[in-house]
Amino acid sequence: MTAAQLSVAFFLQMFVILAAARVVGSFARRFGQPQVVGEMIAGVLLGPSLFGYFAPELQAHLFPKDSLKVLYVGAQLGVGLYMFLVGVDFKTELFRSRAKSAAAVSISGMVVPFGLGALLAIWLVGVPNLFSAKATTLEAMLFLGAAMAITAFPMLARIIYERGLTGTSLGTLALAAGAIDDAAAWCVLAIVLASFGDGPMVAVKAIAGGIAYGVVITTLGTKLLKPLGDMVEREGKLSNTVLGIVLMLFMLAAWMMDAIGIHAVFGGFLLGVAMPRGALTRELQKQLEPITVVLLLPMFFTFSGLNTRLDMVNSWQMLAIALVVLLAACLGKGVACWAAARATGQDNRTALAVGSLMNARGLMELIILNIGLSKGLIQAGLFSIMVLMAIVTTLMASPLFEWVYGRHARASGKLGETQNPG
Repeated sequence: MTAAQLSVAFFLQMFVILAAARVVGSFARRFGQPQVVGEMIAGVLLGPSLFGYFAPELQAHLFPKDSLKVLYVGAQLGVGLYMFLVGVDFKTELFRSRAKSAAAVSISGMVVPFGLGALLAIWLVGVPNLFSAKATTLEAMLFLGAAMAITAFPMLARIIYERGLTGTSLGTLALAAGAIDDAAAWCVLAIVLASFGDGPMVAVKAIAGGIAYGVVITTLGTKLLKPLGDMVEREGKLSNTVLGIVLMLFMLAAWMMDAIGIHAVFGGFLLGVAMPRGALTRELQKQLEPITVVLLLPMFFTFSGLNTRLDMVNSWQMLAIALVVLLAACLGKGVACWAAARATGQDNRTALAVGSLMNARGLMELIILNIGLSKGLIQAGLFSIMVLMAIVTTLMASPLFEWVYGRHARASGKLGETQNPG
């Protein structure tokens, strides 16, 4: 396609994406699901699972293959900026006060599902159409373990945001644990890719680079960013110059994380955490939040949905495997995180809420699965089973949270105290 044709396709795609996100999101909210879950479902509906199944020619015309490269870039920008805003609103003092619980929840939420995934891989590696014939048992164990251990970090952040929990102890605990979990899972994925042919430097670069970036941005970075906060405090507004500098830093942080093999969202999130609190962070949220949430983020959900095929789970054997995977996912993540939270002194209701939120996999799962599929490590059958697990666990998160925590918190006046607009 020419540049002009790509432009024409892009604007029509965005009309359909935004319309679907609004309509399905509103429909989802009627059933107690957050807007984000509706947007995820809208993305899947626009892909080959529904739209492409009933109208393949029309779907191919609306989303031609060449245009997906443009959509991918917009999707990465959207989720990266959103995680930057989550970092901007991240309460580091609450994280420090919950460090023990966050560490325990994140370790349990990583080790237990990883172990269950590794055990499942020993069984599934011999089943046709799941793993590549080139994949060794160890590679299969590492990949499935990482895929089972992943948390829907952007999805988790959006649910916490929409429930008004961003600045609360519960929200901070869940976000901190989810961030640690996902960073560790990406490092494991880097090791898998290294063993599968990308070379050992992939793993070394990802792990060493990620640790170095995290340490530098949260120590030296906070001091270097302080003059930007002072400038906004003096002027009483966020100038275009300061906004431009912040966006340049965001692009650099996202590039660094992508370049070392982790993911752009962690670069943006940690940069947001390092931003000086006060007028700067308030103005950044006010100016960046509407365009990010309404326009850019739905691109991320749609792009992932376009690569999802739920019709692959089409036999009793595949359905049985899918059910076992789902059960292992819920036990390994939800139950383990609940137990860890309880063991570190959280009350039962808060621990259940943490477990229900951490159990969601969402589209971070789809990112890992797409990498495994594109690298030839897994095949379409396992891809579809894991996508189904990601959708079900994500759909479970909101009603489970409401059941174990939300209604009681509202009754006591604790839920919604920090609700943000939007």
